[in-house]
Amino acid sequence: MLRWALIFFIVAIVAAIFGFSGIAAGAAGIAKILFYIFIVIFLISLIMGLVRK
Repeated sequence: MLRWALIFFIVAIVAAIFGFSGIAAGAAGIAKILFYIFIVIFLISLIMGLVRK
C-alpha cells in the first residue's frame, strides 16, 4: 500500500513539473488517501501484535 502511495506521489510531482495541474491534484489526493489507509492498517496490526503477546 505504501508503494502505491509513493507511486502516485511521484506521478503527482512529475505531472506538476510538466504543468498538468488537474492530474497532479488527482494523483496527490489518491496518494494522500492511500498513505492514511496504510497508517491505519499499520497501527491496527501493531496493536494486534502487541495484544497477542
